[in-house]
Amino acid sequence: MNRNDMPLNYPPADPRYRDRWKRILDLMISVPGVVLAAVPMALTAAAVKLESKGPVLFRQKRLGLHGKEFEILKFRSMRVNSEFTGSGVYSSAGDSRVTRVGRFIRATSLDELPQLLNILRGDMSLIGPRPPLTYHPWPVGEYTEEQMRMFDVRPGITGWAQTHGRKDVEWHHRIELNVWYVDHVTFGLDLEIFFRTIFKVLANSDNVNRGETLAREPQEKSVEVIPKETRETAEKPDETRETAEKPEEIRETAEKPEEIRETADKQPGAEPDPHTGE
Repeated sequence: MNRNDMPLNYPPADPRYRDRWKRILDLMISVPGVVLAAVPMALTAAAVKLESKGPVLFRQKRLGLHGKEFEILKFRSMRVNSEFTGSGVYSSAGDSRVTRVGRFIRATSLDELPQLLNILRGDMSLIGPRPPLTYHPWPVGEYTEEQMRMFDVRPGITGWAQTHGRKDVEWHHRIELNVWYVDHVTFGLDLEIFFRTIFKVLANSDNVNRGETLAREPQEKSVEVIPKETRETAEKPDETRETAEKPEEIRETAEKPEEIRETADKQPGAEPDPHTGE
């Protein structure tokens, strides 16, 4: 695992900044930010509306502070009901569900601008762990006690994990990065993340899902179960040879189809297995 993205020489979290001044700073930035972003937001909204049918804003339930649900806001970059088609959670380069306007606003991160309203409402922070879906990578009840620590701060528009791989980071490690951030959140760290994010946006790097970012549990090695009848046959080679050495008896049985049918007619009918049809 790459430990360069979890350095040991960073100072520990500043509780006063984390619990008080960080929120004040969010308001000081988001209030004028909404005013300054009003024109680009209006133009983006018009472009989204003109290109495809559906609402301008995409609303989705996410997990926020202390694991509580909130509704995140984004400009819609995909066609309506895209989360129920194709790969669902994941989108990749050339995904047909993404509109032309959607590709542009994703590449420039303009789709995230409505989250300034989430900051004003107190749902989010400018800097913090990105809020996960309520069901992905797994439901909130399945997070470990250590993983739940990522919810000790408000989720952010950008964060430490987003500046160290963004959409390429596997979820278990992404949560580790989020917990590392919680343990080291200071004004200096947030300032570093802010400038790293600007560089990432300008370079448009790590902005496409290259595949599933949730490692699958290793499958247990399958063990072949040999039926008892097969084992008994294998353990009695002499009987097998005796059967093979009596072709006349086999032919005689094959020449008496009426007897076979009569025997079959006397057997109770067996219900087919509803899963296999056998």
